[in-house]
Amino acid sequence: MPEMTPSVLTMGEPAGIGGELTLKAWVDFRDQLPAFFTLDDPEGLRAIARSLNWDIPITAIDEPGEALRIFNDALPVMPLREDARAVSGAPGTASARAVLESIERAVEFTRSGQAHAMITNPIQKETLYDAGFGFPGHTEYLAELVGGGMRPVMMLASPSLRVVPLTVHVPLRKALDALTTEAIVEQGKLVITALRQDFGIATPRLAVAGLNPHAGENGKLGDEDRSVILPAIKALAAPGVEVIGPVPPDALFTPRARQKYDAALCMYHDQALIPIKALDFDQAVNVTLGLPIVRTSPDHGTALDIAGKGLADPSSLVCSIRMAANISASRLAFKST
Repeated sequence: MPEMTPSVLTMGEPAGIGGELTLKAWVDFRDQLPAFFTLDDPEGLRAIARSLNWDIPITAIDEPGEALRIFNDALPVMPLREDARAVSGAPGTASARAVLESIERAVEFTRSGQAHAMITNPIQKETLYDAGFGFPGHTEYLAELVGGGMRPVMMLASPSLRVVPLTVHVPLRKALDALTTEAIVEQGKLVITALRQDFGIATPRLAVAGLNPHAGENGKLGDEDRSVILPAIKALAAPGVEVIGPVPPDALFTPRARQKYDAALCMYHDQALIPIKALDFDQAVNVTLGLPIVRTSPDHGTALDIAGKGLADPSSLVCSIRMAANISASRLAFKST
């Protein structure tokens, strides 16, 4: 794991469980995790800790490197410039600018090498939309911040499964309209590259999901599997990589099937997210592929209904911190080969 730089956590929605997750991750797992700091409001975090009777030392820092020195003794927090005050469970647009500042500065620190990766706590998209935010979510905003015209891709990864949806936050009808051979090939190539450089898999195995029941039954239950997906699979075939499919969606995620591939490329959002959340909700991590920086995130939302109650489970955040460090190390090793 990278040891010379910390990772950086964003604040996320301050009315949600992000602050509790960060506090719990540090107090319960700091001896098992690489050093990190968070871009947040120190007083806000202290208030959360006091309200829950948690005795957690918090130290404000000015530079990312300070986190390495103090991490074992206190949670390092780099204060935000914008007002991040919020009431647990009651999000509002007043803190929207602080939410975005946390993301933007985390990108800056990661791009400059002062942090080896960024981990984003969940945001409340509806609140940001109300404040004028013009992106569907984190992934698209991060692509804009890093520039280069790249098309970011969302992977959900856990110990038992890796899945990538072809489309993300769009209505299902529009997602089906976006299903093209070219899109599948483009995304499949990116996933194969990520399996090699981010996960250290020298000979990747990619499964491509079918769209229709029974993968279309040779066109009898829909022609997309035969006319759109199969040509993409043939185009992705190359030395040193195994591509299988289209695999009937109802058979793709059985225990036996999962042993045959390293990642599954799915045709729309829920086809990918339902199985991984059913199999491994607490340990699933959102990984953004296709960026020049490493970014991971817990695979859950802001949980406004339990915010401020001390009930939030930090498991996915802890897995996100570990995976970010592992991906950073894998990329370094890949570049050296």
